[in-house]
Amino acid sequence: MTTAALSPSFGGILRSEWIKLRSLRSTFWCFLIMVVITIGLGFLLAATFRSDSELPVDAQQGIWVQVATLGIGFSQLVAAVLGALVITGEFGTGMIRSTFAAVPSRFPAIAAKGLVVGVATFVVGLVSIVITAVVTAPLLPSVGIHPDLGDGAAWLAFVGGAGYLALIALLSYSIGAIIRNSAGGIATALGLILVLPTVLQIVAGVTRATWAQNLGKFLPSDAGAQMYSYPSGATTPPDVLVLEPWQGLLVLAAWVVVLFAVASVLIKRRDA
Repeated sequence: MTTAALSPSFGGILRSEWIKLRSLRSTFWCFLIMVVITIGLGFLLAATFRSDSELPVDAQQGIWVQVATLGIGFSQLVAAVLGALVITGEFGTGMIRSTFAAVPSRFPAIAAKGLVVGVATFVVGLVSIVITAVVTAPLLPSVGIHPDLGDGAAWLAFVGGAGYLALIALLSYSIGAIIRNSAGGIATALGLILVLPTVLQIVAGVTRATWAQNLGKFLPSDAGAQMYSYPSGATTPPDVLVLEPWQGLLVLAAWVVVLFAVASVLIKRRDA
């Protein structure tokens, strides 16, 4: 009997990785925190928002989208932590050796693990955002905001927000696979998501250099933020880049693809 005949199918690997993911306590707590943060901050903004003048329809829709997606700024940190822990935890405990023994080619196991993490994060993120949008909609008319629940652009932003969280989890997952250390993987992912954009903002603010502003547009967090933005028609300086939502998606996806490719090559070459 050949080794190929003994190798599990990709569907079997997916089921195995799903069992691993949902059996981890960190998965439950990370997803619970994402839900609580998204809904809690949405309620807080809806309850405290004030406007002294009547806003145009587009601005009202933009505020509703902002209410529903406000928690993403914090949920992305949880998604990054979860993405790194999923892979670095196995390297830390040595369980990765059993995984690679069952899947000698290694790549299907790494791909299945990433797919499970990404899909699970997307579903939890989307459910959290949609719940926040629906339950806060009745609160906003009292402050002059009248959400249009049939607005396709708003729902596209909600889906984009969930997609952003999923891609951030995959970005951190790839970094964790490269570094193989929980603390190092989490620190690197958060540095890329939070610290580097802040540094570029400081440089741009001090030097007023347009290149620093434009470079920041291609960082994961800045590019990904366009995925859940609502079209507002706001004007920007002519020499400052503005990415469309689909362009932001492509930039963030490129980060994920490149890092995952590097992780895949290193996992094939290194010892478990």
